[in-house]
Parts: sequence; C-alpha cells; structure tokens
Amino acid sequence: MSKRLNSQRISRRHFLKVGGGLLAGAAASRFLPRTLGQSGEIVQAAGFSQVNPTPPDLHLAGTDGWIYLPGQVPIPGTPNAFYTPDDYAPAPFNTYMFGFRDVTGLTDEQVFAQKMRCQATAPMFWVDENQEYRLKLTNLGLAMRPDLVDDHTVHWHGFRNAWPIFDGEPHSSVSVPISRSLTLFYQPRHPGTYMYHCHFEETEHVHMGMTGSVFVRPAQNGSAYTYNGKTYTKFAYNDGDGSTGYDREYVMTLTDVWSEAHWSDSHVQLPDWTEFNPDYYLINGRVYPDTTFANGGDRDPVTGELLPPQDPVTGQLRPELAYQPLGSLIKCNEGDRVLVRLINLTFGKHTMTLQGMNFHVVGKDATHLRGRDGTDFSYHTNSIQTGAGESYDAIFTAPENLTFGPNEEYKTFLFYNRHLSVLTNGGAPGYGGQMTEIRVYPAGTLPAQTKPNDL
Repeated sequence: MSKRLNSQRISRRHFLKVGGGLLAGAAASRFLPRTLGQSGEIVQAAGFSQVNPTPPDLHLAGTDGWIYLPGQVPIPGTPNAFYTPDDYAPAPFNTYMFGFRDVTGLTDEQVFAQKMRCQATAPMFWVDENQEYRLKLTNLGLAMRPDLVDDHTVHWHGFRNAWPIFDGEPHSSVSVPISRSLTLFYQPRHPGTYMYHCHFEETEHVHMGMTGSVFVRPAQNGSAYTYNGKTYTKFAYNDGDGSTGYDREYVMTLTDVWSEAHWSDSHVQLPDWTEFNPDYYLINGRVYPDTTFANGGDRDPVTGELLPPQDPVTGQLRPELAYQPLGSLIKCNEGDRVLVRLINLTFGKHTMTLQGMNFHVVGKDATHLRGRDGTDFSYHTNSIQTGAGESYDAIFTAPENLTFGPNEEYKTFLFYNRHLSVLTNGGAPGYGGQMTEIRVYPAGTLPAQTKPNDL
C-alpha cells in the first residue's frame, strides 16, 4: 500500500512576506529599553579564576625515564652491543621506561621538572569503600621521543560500572594530551585488589611501564571481629565474621621487560611485538635480590626528585634504584596473618609459590570468594596461578614457636615464580627475577604496620 505525500510549494510572494516580517522585527528590537532584562536581582556569574576546585587526592604525571636492571642482554649478531645496558642511558641507570610519577603537592614548576623521571612500577594508592576520590593526571610528554605525541590515560582495571568520562579508555572516553591535565573522579563500592594502566597505545604503554596497583578497603575496616581466637580490625572484604582479617599487607605487582622493545623505543625504532620475548620478570619494579632492599620514595623538598632508597641498618644507598622505590620484602612476626595482594600485569601466566606455608585465597579480581547464599569458595594452596590482568587476595599465617639461634634475627622463607627459567637477570650469576623473601621474626619484635608494604 502506498500513500501520497502532499507538499506545499512556497511561492516567491510568500517568501518575500516572511523575509520582510523578520527584517521588521529585527529593526524594531533596537528601540527596546536597554535595561530590559537587567534587573538588579541578577548576580554576575563568578569567573573561572574565582572558582576553587577540590584539590586532588593524588596527582600523577605521565612521562618517560630510566631504571636499573642487572645483567646484560646482547643484541644478536652485533658484537659488544647490548639491549641492556642501553648505551643512551645515563649512569647509574640502563633501561628506558614509560611510567607515572606521584607529584602530589608539588608546584607547577616542580611538576614539569619531573619530565624524564618516571618510576617503575607506578605509584600504589588505595581508597576506602564509598570514599570520593579525585585523581589528577598530567601529561608531561616523552623527553627521549619528542616525535611521539602520545596522549595518556588512567584506566582503573576492573572498576564496576565506571562513568565513561572517567574510565580512561580513549575510544569511549577522553585522553590527556601533552602539557594538559584532567581530574578523574571515583567513588568505589566494591572492596578488593585492582590495577591501573594507561590505555592509550596500550600494547606499548603497558609493557613500557605505565602500570600500577590500587585497592579498595572495605567499610568493615575499623570494626573488631574475632576469628580463630584473635581479634582483627583490618580486613580484605566485608566478611562479617573476621575470616579475611589480617595484621600486615603487601602488594606484589608482577611485570616483565622485553629489553629489545625498551631499547627500540629509546633509539627511535619500532619493535615487532609479534616477537615478544621478555628478558626480565619483576615484582614491584625490581628483580631479586633487589626486591629485598629497603623501600624508597622520599622526595627532594626543592626539586621534587625521588631520593635513593637507603638501608635503615647499614646506611647503604642505592642510587640506581631511585626510580624503583617499592621493594617486595615481607616482614612479619610469628603468628601474624599477612594479606598478599597479588597482581599480574605481565602478558602471560605465572605461578607464584609460597615456601613452607599455605595461602588462604579469599578473593579474586576484587570479588570475595563467597556466594550470595554464604557458600564459602575460598581455598588453601601454596601456589597461585595468575593470568594477565588478574588479581588475588591471599592470606598466610606466619609459623609460630620457631627456634631461633643465638645470633639468628629471623627465619627466611621464599616467595617465587615456579617457572624457574625466569629466575635470572640477563645472564647474571645467581638467582634473580620474580622472587622475594619472607622474614619471620620472634613474636612481638616488629611494631604494627602503618601502611602497605611498610617494613
């Protein structure tokens, strides 16, 4: 069935009538009172300079820089030439990186002075459940690669129902151009362990180091629950019975470094990502035995640069680790329950093994392993296999009633990757890669922990 549509033709005479009426109206408007609509009750809007925005809880700067990895990775077929150490690297560093830096509280001049001073891994942060949290991202550009005008984003991986404008996924959101800033807003409602990364040119930016850890603490924190005869006030999840309570917590972020890709980026070359073959496997931006060295992260009050970590006992400084400030040494007292937040930001599967103890795995991908009807899906194991982009919340209880020798300060246990071929550092002798130590002290030796990964 068809239906004829009747259209009305506009004649030249009708068009002139309409046009003349519009011109007459416009001419008459100039005789209206100038004060019309200018009542004294109308207040002029505040200028932008008069608005005081809420300051961010965390200010991150995206840029490039250098870190240190031991050993050597030769360039095949080229005598006396190496991907690691990079011949462009300033001493004492040897590996080119992209990354983020915590510039919270720095002046604008200090912030822009952090160009070429990123860190591995990116700064760790945490948020309370239902807390309003503001993260400001500034793009400082890439000093070694002025030909790359890449934007940056912060994508909170696993955040449920994220607002697109704050999601950091540039295809449906926005990204931050060089010399510009954007403040992201979060109000997380699901406790657990997450990760974040840049989502612009993510194959390159993620591997080059723009990755970090974030976790959400449950609303139950601060309430006292007794579990197995011990009272806790810190928990991994809102368990209602204290089963996820802990005394200490440590974040372990797994990453990898393909030296050829890092060398190629510093030398204005394009790596073939289909040939991806990492040479180093890191925990919190370091390889063993550097994983056991003291944390850094202190800043020069004048320049804002990161200061080298220092051993609190010997006073030894490690300037080559200045931009790898977070260690992964675990310290605890006998009988302590220790929460390990395990994050895999590599491009493959890795099985991490705990020597001499078992984990109680209570969460995966920021989800409590308990059904809606209360069914317990948690489990005990000494090995956790993690896939790329996965996170686990696992608790171990340090052994009690250990026998210490007269000069024995602590007992040492290992936490390591079971793929033994990755426990090396670029051909250097001895163990390396994704391994760290757990040091158990006599009961009551260590004071209470004040922040995650605190020694």
